[in-house]
Amino acid sequence: MSDASPPRARKRLGQHFLNDPRILDRIVGALQLRGDETVIEVGPGRGSLTERLVERCAKLIGVELDRDLAPMLRERFARNKHVSIVEADVLDLPLGELAGGPYCLIGNVPYYITTPILFHALERPRADRSVFLVQREVAERMAAPAGADAYGALSVNLQSVASVELLFRVAAGSFTPAPKVESAAVRVTPRVDPVVTADEETGFRKFVQAAFAQRRKQLKAIVRTTANLDTTHAAALLESLSLAPEARSETLGAAQFAALYRAVTGR
Repeated sequence: MSDASPPRARKRLGQHFLNDPRILDRIVGALQLRGDETVIEVGPGRGSLTERLVERCAKLIGVELDRDLAPMLRERFARNKHVSIVEADVLDLPLGELAGGPYCLIGNVPYYITTPILFHALERPRADRSVFLVQREVAERMAAPAGADAYGALSVNLQSVASVELLFRVAAGSFTPAPKVESAAVRVTPRVDPVVTADEETGFRKFVQAAFAQRRKQLKAIVRTTANLDTTHAAALLESLSLAPEARSETLGAAQFAALYRAVTGR
């Protein structure tokens, strides 16, 4: 299959192919490659990012779900022996095992499956650095500080184990076909001081999501429900953490959520 006649975008896969050379260069540049890394690319699509990554890393693995695009990519990069294309759903693959060691992660992530991919990317061993192109609203949620309108469960769960940088916005016209919303590039780097330990991460994530599912409730009500405590004991627990019983979930930073999680679960 030649580059002159690539397959059409599949709506069911949420495909929007980035075709702005300047933006493509900025996204690859944001990964800050030295040249000796292994890079996993999520959804190479027609290979625009792949083409720019080939000369900047020691090993490149593209994970492509589209059964038409995967063979096209294999043919296009067949001469580059350090490039491999895996036809699979990225959610089915343990990324660390696929990389075989330390790695970086990059991708133009389909809007409809962004959050599952982000959480999958947080599974250990995590990438040394990740750069994602996502819907602008999602990027803002990822990087939002406590108290901001966009702050929520995604913000807390990401920021508990990683630093998130909102890098730049990308207009809809930079894609084919153009999406109905703006996109943004974000860089995710694992924290050297995560606020939760490896064995706490799964439980913490569920706790945070449960807390934000009761977003309109005050902390004292959330603690009563979660820890099965009466009002007096719930208030005492919050007071021991210097948290106001009347406060709401969106006012707590990741470290405060971690302390609350440990108190509620008895850790």
